[in-house]
Amino acid sequence: MRNPGAAPGPAPTWRRRWLAWWDGRFRSLCFDLLFTAMVLQGVSAHHTAPTPLAVCAMVVSAPALLLRRRFPWLPVAAAVLVAFTGAVGPVACVAGYTAARRWGPCRRLWIAGSVVTLAMIPGYYRGIAGSADRLAYVAVVPLAAVGASVLLGLWVFQRGALLASLRDRAEQAERERDLLAERAVEAERRRIAREMHDVVAHRVSVIALQAGGLSVSAPDERTAEIAEVIRRTSASALSELRDVLKVLRDHQPQASGSGPPALDGIATLVDEATAAGTNLRADLPDPLPRVSGAVGRAAYRVVQEALTNAAKHAPHAAIRVTLEVTKDQLQVTVTNRRGAVAGSAVPGSGYGLIGMRERVTLAEGTLRTGGTDDGGYRVRAVFPLGTDKVAA
Repeated sequence: MRNPGAAPGPAPTWRRRWLAWWDGRFRSLCFDLLFTAMVLQGVSAHHTAPTPLAVCAMVVSAPALLLRRRFPWLPVAAAVLVAFTGAVGPVACVAGYTAARRWGPCRRLWIAGSVVTLAMIPGYYRGIAGSADRLAYVAVVPLAAVGASVLLGLWVFQRGALLASLRDRAEQAERERDLLAERAVEAERRRIAREMHDVVAHRVSVIALQAGGLSVSAPDERTAEIAEVIRRTSASALSELRDVLKVLRDHQPQASGSGPPALDGIATLVDEATAAGTNLRADLPDPLPRVSGAVGRAAYRVVQEALTNAAKHAPHAAIRVTLEVTKDQLQVTVTNRRGAVAGSAVPGSGYGLIGMRERVTLAEGTLRTGGTDDGGYRVRAVFPLGTDKVAA
């Protein structure tokens, strides 16, 4: 639990250094200066003339009251030193409050309270000398005054302790909530990894095995080539899926040589699609521009998703992939003509364009999609170039 007497929050460096004795708060220093001036005014008003005793009382009380937050025992010592002056009451009450506020209900508080109570008796006795009917109260009034100040200080101390406890409980509850949220996210990641392994990985493995068997027993060379392309594509998909599952399940970063394809993987996409019989033309700059990892991955996924959509919705149509580099931009354009036959029966998820737009936005780029004048479809993504943002 925090110390109730400590400062409630962090303060600037210069305030912590110059106002360390006032809990780092300027208003506390101002309050203590004003309070000390008021007490000294009361001490001086108690004496009709500036006697040496009154001057001594003010000299001793001033630093004790001003530095009471840092040294709670100073008001107690001041009350003892000015015990024989008639104005010891305010100093003694401040000493009782300060000790209770800083120390709480401990042994030091009871010792300090007893000392300041006894210190008030001589001064109070001098003030009522000659009034025999009031001598019975010579110990009652000091005890009541110091007792009230101590009770007030204990109340402030307990209130600070309660607020500190509530603050700690709130922070602990927030930490537990964050921990539960992290556990829920971890459980969801593992569930997704299991589903992807049990469903997707199994289906892609079956496709790879069947394509491998077809490439061996194909009736002609063209069929064998297409089956081999399907097998290689399925094996590549399994490799990428394995990396994704590893990240989902183990939170392990991908090795430098096994990361997701980037800008240099577009040529591989084009070669695979061409080998599969796609009517594809690619205009790629040589050499490829140096881009950040986010831009490279987003550009690769844009081309990949655009080729997939073109194969599904406009099979056997001519496709053109263009990468254009300007001074500060990279433009990726994939355009397909209108398909000669109806779209394939391959079901779509409906999230292809949404995911494509999200990837482009994360890479600080812009995406435009839509039909062309000849009934085809065009996907154009524009990314910023900058070697200072190259990422792994």
